[in-house]
Amino acid sequence: MTGSVLDILIYVFDRYMLVETPTVPRREHLARDLEHAGFAPAKVERALDWLTDLAFGPERHTTAQAAAQGVRVFTEGELMRLSTECRGLLLTLERARVLTVQQREIVIERMMALDADEPDTEQLKWVVLMVLSSQPGCESAVERLSGLMLEAPVNAPH
Repeated sequence: MTGSVLDILIYVFDRYMLVETPTVPRREHLARDLEHAGFAPAKVERALDWLTDLAFGPERHTTAQAAAQGVRVFTEGELMRLSTECRGLLLTLERARVLTVQQREIVIERMMALDADEPDTEQLKWVVLMVLSSQPGCESAVERLSGLMLEAPVNAPH
């Protein structure tokens, strides 16, 4: 099994983050565990870099605060990579107050960092869940996300 970066991220999330008190092993141990699970070393390194960037990425406060009072315009690269359905789901999650403007920007940045040519809405849902789970105090947003995903189809109005 080689698996995509997202496959590895989902594996890590399922195995380590869904427990009451997550205990994620050190990077070296986690890399070894993932390689023993059958993931390709190069993909493991990319996934671990992705997680590091999620945890310790650059501050986005000023950009997000400025964007809160305006309209989000997607760049050409974002339009090429994120489908209409993905952009619609992001808008729906923001309007439902599942995502803040800052979290939306982190989700977009993390989606662009995936190795998928055109990420789909299922991948987007996982990234949203990982972003929300990585931030303290977002338990209610995770619950709202779960509720929205169970009750509503993805084809959100734009």
